[in-house]
Amino acid sequence: MRVQRVELFLLRLPLKNPFETSFGVETHRTPILCRVEDDGAVGWSECVAQELPAYSEETVETCWHALADFLIPRVLGASLSGPQYVADRFAGIRRHNMAKATLEMAAWDLAAKQRDAPLSKLLGGTRDRILSGVSIGLQPSLDKLVETVRRERAAGYLRIKLKIKPGMDAQIAERIRSEFPDLDFMLDANSAYTLEDTPLFQRIDATRPMMIEQPLAHDDIIDHATLQRAIRTPICLDESIHSAEDARKAIDIGATRIINIKAGRVGGHREAKRVHDVCAAGNVPVWCGGMLETGIGRAHNVHLASLPNFRLPGDVSASDRYFETELIGEPFRVAADGTIAVPLKPGIGVTVLEDRVRGLAVRAAKWPA
Repeated sequence: MRVQRVELFLLRLPLKNPFETSFGVETHRTPILCRVEDDGAVGWSECVAQELPAYSEETVETCWHALADFLIPRVLGASLSGPQYVADRFAGIRRHNMAKATLEMAAWDLAAKQRDAPLSKLLGGTRDRILSGVSIGLQPSLDKLVETVRRERAAGYLRIKLKIKPGMDAQIAERIRSEFPDLDFMLDANSAYTLEDTPLFQRIDATRPMMIEQPLAHDDIIDHATLQRAIRTPICLDESIHSAEDARKAIDIGATRIINIKAGRVGGHREAKRVHDVCAAGNVPVWCGGMLETGIGRAHNVHLASLPNFRLPGDVSASDRYFETELIGEPFRVAADGTIAVPLKPGIGVTVLEDRVRGLAVRAAKWPA
């Protein structure tokens, strides 16, 4: 394959409802969409960076800069034996994983289309349907949270993720368990706590959550190992895992019993597969995390989650869950059994509504110019 042309589009899309986490409140998303082309075949991807450096040090602007000035020039016109070698072109450029993933994942879609195969097959997927969960932001009241959980359960989701922050944590877990005795729910702390909060997590143990995601610092595995020894609830790491090596070390020291894989966080599909394989070897289940993606990014997540060790429902909800504006022609739907079908058409298997993307873009650039 040879990437002959690259285009970037920056959009600003309002969310259906504000989404609150311990980082703050999001009312819109500003995804960068990437389009790559080779001899008439086209691949698409979505950058998951946010406007502010809260979840990650990367932002929409740093990703645009890294792509335009460093990453695209290294790939444009280069002959590659396959999409798994795109990441090798970035040798010597540290981090910028979300920017790297944007270009690398578009190349995977392109390669799958050139081979007339679904992306899932290139990645090694074994499922034709994936397990679907949903993420719920902090709500104005516990009653509103209960109402939202009840609605999402009725929609068929197999697992509910609840955001927590200091002052809104144990009471959330206790109320939800009281209202829904058999619900599979997890808590996502987004790095908002320290080891001094161990008694709080021991209290939460009694509510039997599936897991607590990233309770401590975003770059820590040592304290997470200490906390895991003190509580029964499995710790799931997210922000701390940027590579397969990070996963191996965290598993080895007992810092995590579950890992959330986000292809954007680890630099693309190749490294996501490597994290998956390390976890499988250690009998650590994984699930696919979400970053409020549009249908384009969601399509990549669906294909990735078809790999065999994605044993837990991920944040791969229906594509119209967060946005009024749809960017794909075949929106993802959650079936009555809580699953989503993996597209069978080549590549990511959905039709990108290019005219809509171009019309909504607040910034665009192309290479060659």
